[in-house]
Amino acid sequence: MEHPLTKCTRMFFLLGMVMIELQSYGSLGCWEDERAGLMKLKHAFEDNMGSSVLSSWGGGEERDCCKWEGVVCDNATKRVSRLSLSEARYFSNHRFLDASLFLPFQELQNLSLVYNFLAELTNLTNLEMLHLDGNGLMEIPASISALTSLKGLYLSRNRLNGLLPVRELTNLTNLEMLHLGSNDLMEIPSSIWDLTSLKALSLRGNGLNGLLPLRGFCKLVNLQELDLSNNGFGGKLPSCLTNLTSLRLLELSHNRFEGAIPSNLFPVLKSLQYISLSHNLFEGSFSFGSLANNSKLEVFELVSDHNGLKVETENPPWTPLFQLKVFHLSNCTLNDESRVFPSFLLNQFELREIDLSHNRIPGKVPMWLVANNTRLEFLNLANNSLTGALTLDLNSTFLDMSWFDISRNHIQGELPSLISSAFPNLMFLELSSNLFQGSIPPSLGNLCVLDALGLSDNNFSGQLPEHLVTGCVSLSYLTLSKNRLQGQFLPSKSNLTKLIQVLFLDSNFFSGEIPRGIMNSSRLWLLDLSDNLFSGKIPDWIGDLPLVSLTLSNNALEGSIPSGFRKSKELSFLDLSRNNLSLLDLSCLNLSSLRFLHLQRNEFRGPLPSFPSLVSTSSLVTFDVRDNKLSGKIPGWINSFSNLRVLLLGGNNFEGPIPLQLCDLRNISIIDLSHNELSGPIPSCLHGIKLGDKNAFNDPFIDKNYGGCKSKRLHSFSYGNQINVAQFDVPIYESNVKEEVEFRTKSRSETYKGNILFFMSGIDLSCNKLTGPVPHEIGYLSDIHALNLSHNHLTGPIPESFSNLRQIESLDLSHNSLSGQIPPKLVELNYLSVFIVAYNNLSGRTPDRKAQFATFEEHSYEGNSLLCGVPLERRCITNEDTSPPPQPSYAVQDDTFKVVFLSTFWPTYAVAFVGIVVILYYCPYHEYLISM
Repeated sequence: MEHPLTKCTRMFFLLGMVMIELQSYGSLGCWEDERAGLMKLKHAFEDNMGSSVLSSWGGGEERDCCKWEGVVCDNATKRVSRLSLSEARYFSNHRFLDASLFLPFQELQNLSLVYNFLAELTNLTNLEMLHLDGNGLMEIPASISALTSLKGLYLSRNRLNGLLPVRELTNLTNLEMLHLGSNDLMEIPSSIWDLTSLKALSLRGNGLNGLLPLRGFCKLVNLQELDLSNNGFGGKLPSCLTNLTSLRLLELSHNRFEGAIPSNLFPVLKSLQYISLSHNLFEGSFSFGSLANNSKLEVFELVSDHNGLKVETENPPWTPLFQLKVFHLSNCTLNDESRVFPSFLLNQFELREIDLSHNRIPGKVPMWLVANNTRLEFLNLANNSLTGALTLDLNSTFLDMSWFDISRNHIQGELPSLISSAFPNLMFLELSSNLFQGSIPPSLGNLCVLDALGLSDNNFSGQLPEHLVTGCVSLSYLTLSKNRLQGQFLPSKSNLTKLIQVLFLDSNFFSGEIPRGIMNSSRLWLLDLSDNLFSGKIPDWIGDLPLVSLTLSNNALEGSIPSGFRKSKELSFLDLSRNNLSLLDLSCLNLSSLRFLHLQRNEFRGPLPSFPSLVSTSSLVTFDVRDNKLSGKIPGWINSFSNLRVLLLGGNNFEGPIPLQLCDLRNISIIDLSHNELSGPIPSCLHGIKLGDKNAFNDPFIDKNYGGCKSKRLHSFSYGNQINVAQFDVPIYESNVKEEVEFRTKSRSETYKGNILFFMSGIDLSCNKLTGPVPHEIGYLSDIHALNLSHNHLTGPIPESFSNLRQIESLDLSHNSLSGQIPPKLVELNYLSVFIVAYNNLSGRTPDRKAQFATFEEHSYEGNSLLCGVPLERRCITNEDTSPPPQPSYAVQDDTFKVVFLSTFWPTYAVAFVGIVVILYYCPYHEYLISM
């Protein structure tokens, strides 16, 4: 008989063996059938080349599939509970994914198939979370209605552009999270209002507009997160929002909500942690004290898009129960009466981000904000009315501060050298448009992670510290414009190797040759050295930089355009104006990419060069060679610039006729041929160009933005339920290339830039030797804004067709030999603000003094001896003026007597004459008888 102890020993041994076996099996991670299922999934995700983005699955000696990428297992059962397969089939040519592949995973609760394709999911009855973002779905798969255990459904970034089928959602009675952001929904699906279990709803980034459906939102009383941002909702905020008493997150930014922010809204919603109302059209007054009892509040964001919003933080007095982490209050009228800094911030000690920009806040820079909030990372006080000096504590160091912007204020004094030790981890430092003076402290070179530095528009003087350009090895954005800096700029040992964005040195006193140290910034895009004292030749090596924009205007550069520019395949904007360049050779430029070319006010001589490569050129938009000494005829090859919008050839010595090829520039908008020696008639074919026609702008004049990274994410806040909508993208920097065109209109030289060039149009042919009549076809340019034909030898009448120039603002026909009357219909030109026809041979009456013509004075008409009427001193002589003056009554009687006398005189005279003849005939005979 076996001893009881031996029996117990054997049982313990067997139990240990079972535990060891279980332990060894558990060490494999997941169950064998699920491991096999994962390998089948891996095969299904392979592309046509046999490769797989899930290459880590089953690779090497790792058999623990719970450690594979995107796989999460339950800690107790070791069953797969979560699969994250985002973008796993992104490059696959397979259209659908067989959902039966997921059947082995009996406890699968969370499935992410973001940016994939799928067909049916009917058998995944235990699934609680389903991520189908970015699958290009046109509608919700019908199989989703069978997943009755779903608590979270994510369908953002698809193409659900119609009404969502009611049947697909009504069965999901347990659904707590619904994410439909970034689709093309035209209205909110009515089926949502029956999902009364919803705790999180996101409809951000759709095409939704109009008023919010009040009855619908009032039903969702269990909502904890509501995201309606980036839509077009308008009207006032519905009062039923106060029913959502469980709400923790309210995201309404980037809509068109208007009216006042309800004062009774936030005191009721005491669970709120996150509030974003930015970029709406709110107006009226809002008291920040209404948030006093929202003890859980961590994020408040209100960046106004309406100047009528007034925010009061001081009256009535209040004490906050919350500790904010993020506070954005920008572009408001803040504390309109007291004009004081928000005092409640004195009690905030957990802030990470503060944006109080564009509020016209007076006073000194509130460095106590930084001292009180030692974890502060972002401080933006730009465009206020801050004064005084920037003072820093010698013993304070703020390791977390990465963004510091106090630009566009009135801060004066020297820039403290302590700034680099106080904020050693700064990535963005913007101090532009202030009153800083003195030298730039060399200690800025200690900011080795600094990415963007803006010191423009101050009074900094002296030389640029060498340590700045050798120590700031991460710098990619540097602006020093509009200061009084001098000397050489970059030494040859410059270490700005990451300067890939912007280098602006314009409007200083830098001198010498363009420094070769710029070559060390071999990835530079935008370079502006204008308005300095640089001399010598433009270096040939500058063409090796991948520049998009280069501005060297207003220096003392000489010589020719370097041939190295042929290598600049990305160069779009080139400004070499106001230098001493003498040799114009367009073959040195890569005209296939160049769009804006400014060469005005140099010493270029001779004719415009002609060469075959121009035939294929079509990218040039602006061609400006004004105020040089160019001569000869305007070449016919000018029509090869098929996209040309601005042609500026004024102020040269061009001669001969205006080439008819100019009429081939169908997209032209501004033409300046003034102050030359051009002769002959004005081509009548000019009426065929689309001058001023906005439809001609396939690529309109805009401020071109350049930048690889326009935003920098500082924080992502998530408030449960994994909806993760509270993300802050803060612009790190944005650089503009602004096309500017100088054009004379309204009797003065104007500069047009940016979007205004989309609308501006004009022709200036003044100060030439043009002859013949003004073509009546010019009157067909109905959208032209400015026309100047003055100081020529034009003859004939002003065309009647000029009354069709409905958009014209400036019309100058002075100093010619025009004759005839001024067309009376010109008074119908309602936008005309300048009208000059002085010193011609015009005759007749001036136009009626009505509408715009009531504003034109004598100088508009002077020098025309046969013109009369107001505002001239010469009265016009009418028919009434040529008749005799009225006579008195007695004179009228005398005139009547004369008329009667004359009417009876001749008959009386005839009778008398006949009577005398008869008497003379008879009288001698009668006397003879008597004498007998």
